[in-house]
Amino acid sequence: MISTNEFKTGQTIVHEGNLYSVIEFMHVKPGKGAAFVRTKLRNLRTGSVTDYTFNSGTKVERAQIDKIMMQYLYIDGEKHIFMNTEDYEQIEILGDQIKNELKYIYEGVSVEVMFYNSSEILGVSLPDKVVLEVKETVPGVKGDTKTNALKDAIMQTGILVKVPMFIEEGEKIIVNTNDGSYVSRDK
Repeated sequence: MISTNEFKTGQTIVHEGNLYSVIEFMHVKPGKGAAFVRTKLRNLRTGSVTDYTFNSGTKVERAQIDKIMMQYLYIDGEKHIFMNTEDYEQIEILGDQIKNELKYIYEGVSVEVMFYNSSEILGVSLPDKVVLEVKETVPGVKGDTKTNALKDAIMQTGILVKVPMFIEEGEKIIVNTNDGSYVSRDK
């Protein structure tokens, strides 16, 4: 059990039977009345975000979330197959459960799979940046490399990313997984 006064961003808790990750929190001490903690929580099972206010000092249960590095193998209908690279055990995750993360996952890439109580699969944790290959884009016009003009590029996973004019098909670029934006060329 932890106190709401000990909250940290990214911490996982069990509240009202649901698993949550703390996105934001703020301790509030009004001039009149008791202090409280205002939080923004992400439900780890559904992905929804809710605002919740706790009385200061309230005890909540800490959720033990295990992250295991796994390699994405292939898709089988609606199921996506991942393999533990240490013991070669394979697991299946439904596409609906990881639909946002699938924009950045391709065959052979390693990601962290999150488990609750070592049995319930919660989803996939992506790194902040991933390397993707440009599969389709229009050729850049000579002389357009000095402006901040952007063009559309379709990556190997099918996601559309706005890239600078000098990026060409076949190049590997770094993409921010938080907002899907271009970061830089891959070295």
